[in-house]
Amino acid sequence: MNHTQVATNNRLDPVTFEVLKNAFVNLVDQMSEQILRTCYSFVIYSRDFSSAICDGEGNTIMQGTQDISVHVGTLHLTAKAVLEDFGDDIHPGDVFLINDPYRGGTHFCDVRVVRPVFYDGKLISFMQSNGHWADVGGTVPGSFNVRSKDHYGEGMRIPPVRIWSKGQYLTDVANLLVSNMRIPEERLGDLRAQAEATKVGEVQLVRLIEKYSLDTVLTAFEEVQNYVERLGRSRVAALPDGTWETTDYIDMDPEIGDQLIPIQVKMTIKDDEIYYDLSGSHPYISCFLNAGFGASFSAVVSGTKTFFPDIPLNSGFYRLLHVNLPENSVVNAPWPAAVTGFCSGAYEKIMNAIFELWSEIMPERALACSFNLEYLLIGGWDRRPGYDSYFMWYDWMAGGHGGRSYKDGANAMSPVFGVGLSIQPCEGQERLSPVLTTHHEIVTDSAGPGKFRGGTGIRKGGVLTTAENTIMSYCCDRSRSITWGIQGGLPSMPHGAWLNPETDNERFLGTIFSNVELKQGDSFDRPAAGGGGLGDPLERSPQLVLEDVIDEYVSIERARRDYGVIIKEIDRDLDLFEIDEEATKQERASIRAERQGWLEEDIYVVEEKFKNGEIDELDVIRRYGVIMDYTVGAVLPNSTAQYREMMYKRTLAHWA
Repeated sequence: MNHTQVATNNRLDPVTFEVLKNAFVNLVDQMSEQILRTCYSFVIYSRDFSSAICDGEGNTIMQGTQDISVHVGTLHLTAKAVLEDFGDDIHPGDVFLINDPYRGGTHFCDVRVVRPVFYDGKLISFMQSNGHWADVGGTVPGSFNVRSKDHYGEGMRIPPVRIWSKGQYLTDVANLLVSNMRIPEERLGDLRAQAEATKVGEVQLVRLIEKYSLDTVLTAFEEVQNYVERLGRSRVAALPDGTWETTDYIDMDPEIGDQLIPIQVKMTIKDDEIYYDLSGSHPYISCFLNAGFGASFSAVVSGTKTFFPDIPLNSGFYRLLHVNLPENSVVNAPWPAAVTGFCSGAYEKIMNAIFELWSEIMPERALACSFNLEYLLIGGWDRRPGYDSYFMWYDWMAGGHGGRSYKDGANAMSPVFGVGLSIQPCEGQERLSPVLTTHHEIVTDSAGPGKFRGGTGIRKGGVLTTAENTIMSYCCDRSRSITWGIQGGLPSMPHGAWLNPETDNERFLGTIFSNVELKQGDSFDRPAAGGGGLGDPLERSPQLVLEDVIDEYVSIERARRDYGVIIKEIDRDLDLFEIDEEATKQERASIRAERQGWLEEDIYVVEEKFKNGEIDELDVIRRYGVIMDYTVGAVLPNSTAQYREMMYKRTLAHWA
């Protein structure tokens, strides 16, 4: 009997099925509310967590409505890891802990609390709460060490371990773990909050059983998975069969230098199933931007699910997907390869590549590349009056999503890695740590130009106040594999962080660094890119370009250089501007005649023009497709050749 035949064998009446299906979602959302209201960590409070209910075999029955995307597709793997390690040695009142990225987790900071649920002595379910702990040990505060080549520098690896035994809290085990982490009291608080969240899930499940009976609820466990499978298969079967392929890149392997690291995604639709083959991807690299199996599987699930937003998410959806993640690759790195930065590295590259493929199949939902997730971490000793304790300032930023088939990309959004994340309020950060935010603003000209431009990026800066022994680290990417456009759209801008900007001690640190010492009064600044553009920017309505200039999303100069629209400023205070229609026609004609030649310009000529001030950074990228190392101001010939090849396919090939 095939999957479809199994899926259509309904055993519940429609009303009971629908009530229980939604009750499972509500159960998970109640778990989420519990952890949100009781967690100790500001990171978790800002919604870097997820929850799930699994059946007795570890299969996901349902996730909630606001789980962040990166945990999707992994929670069933860690539940199964508990079953594999403990087998029959699982009892009522037990609670387990796991963060192992080589056993289906994401990275070491994502710590999962797994509670088995028994009824009448039978194991029927697992409740799971996953939260990002702001530090799990390792060589740098925040456990994000760019230079780590293996997991020993990244933090505590926790295989499935019992943390409550038959209801008894194992204090010694918990203390052993958190004693190897910074701010252990905060870690213990998050552990208890997550454990209580799973208890809420258990209580709600028992209530459902007592109302509908054990047999009915267990049947609903099967039926909700079969329903999702059936619905997904019907949607996929209606699509054309075929094979699509694309490549995205990580910026580099530090040991290789000038070379983008390819992640190749080949997708095949056949009948009612989807096959993903990533076997063309690069071997794992010498820094922490690799992904383990669970993380890459999550990226495939999340990227696909984005184009089927109405289908509920559980293990039934995974039955549609056949995923080949080659071992010893950047998308399936083995123990003990470093993987903590997978989120900025392989993960979002897989997602954006999948977005591009599905944009061809579902052009009405097309989406260009979105900005890259970035984390800035500062840890040290807080010497403010009344504090005198260790602190962790752990920040991520908003940025621009890619242009869409019918409208501009979303401005200042959470990354696709973590849709559902909250942008952390500066006031809360300043209360909890000696870091003062000096500015947090939209960046003009950050949006990738297109008929539908990308969303705008954000710039955020701060200064260290009363602190000692302070270390800063940064986890990011796309300083070289710059956020790209599709269907003729242009790129955004490179990422990177600055230390002491606009001072005599100004220093550009790039996108990945660790263990940078800070002293009181040091400042920092970093932008998050906008999204890539969709469609030829010369086809964008001049009136829309004018509105972007009024809103300060686009400057007058870049309106001319990127869109060929000539705008005269009459009175900015009154938002009075005027389009020169005749000059615009001439400028657009000139750009059309010259732009293919720009992408063929000698790269060292471009470098010289940049150094002489004839062109700026955005010209280097958007007009010439040249990639530079801005820490030394030198062109990167290998990376440029790879990036130009991307621009030929995604941009130039679509220009009329």
